[in-house]
Amino acid sequence: MDLTKVDQEAKAFHKLVETKKVKKGKGTLYTGVDLGTSSIVLSVVDEEGKFIAAAFEKAHAVRDGIVVDYVGAVEVTRRLKQDLEDRLGQTLDLAGAAVVPGADKSTKEVVQNVLEGAGFTVGKIFEEPEAAAVILGIQDGAVVDIGGGTTGISLLKGGRVLASFDEATGGHHMNLVLAGAYHLDYEEAESKKISDKKEIFPVIKPVAEKMATIVKDFLGDKEVDTLYLVGGATDFPEMEALFERVTGLETQKPDYPIYITPMGIALALLEAEDGRTDN
Repeated sequence: MDLTKVDQEAKAFHKLVETKKVKKGKGTLYTGVDLGTSSIVLSVVDEEGKFIAAAFEKAHAVRDGIVVDYVGAVEVTRRLKQDLEDRLGQTLDLAGAAVVPGADKSTKEVVQNVLEGAGFTVGKIFEEPEAAAVILGIQDGAVVDIGGGTTGISLLKGGRVLASFDEATGGHHMNLVLAGAYHLDYEEAESKKISDKKEIFPVIKPVAEKMATIVKDFLGDKEVDTLYLVGGATDFPEMEALFERVTGLETQKPDYPIYITPMGIALALLEAEDGRTDN
């Protein structure tokens, strides 16, 4: 992984989110929709793989990888789609999404229905770490995607997913620990987790250690040299060292890890559609 290049792309994507500016795209546009536990993120790339627009909104329509508020998920996704179309001056049609590793058929169907309910034509549903691997540009290793609800792991070899696993431990569980420790309500705990990372890390450290242990137990004696951490719940400076200590594996994490999966979904969709065209 060229971490410098990934960090530059993630930083530029973050700027698109913050400024709500758009860039001029070329040809067909592809949209990645990331239905997360704490937010929904849309990313748009053109046919050359250039990120030209992004949209973000806090939402709680998903819990532990499952859509628990279908109407809310559709409404937020539709609103973000409309916002992007207004800014771009054109319609967004083709979209992809991602689910936690090992998600069953019904979970994938609900995610597809959310996108269709928001007005998209659905190209493909990926696994979250699989999509992240595309933007990371890696062929081998273990991608660990820790979002608001789950710790998802995909083991890759030669660009193929050999095995995957998911367990319900994520940022949501950190929030619960913080709420109890600081006597806060859930939303206050979420805000404190984001704004006071250095202060609160010792408090949520046991949750992070559980995440790392989940990864260690899943990988077992599988041949893995490097872990790649993505997802909003990994956005603490201490996470790489903690995972290296628990798993004994070299661990890398890009800047703005919360955006890696939505960026990867859009690029993975572009690659999938290019493959269909080539065939």
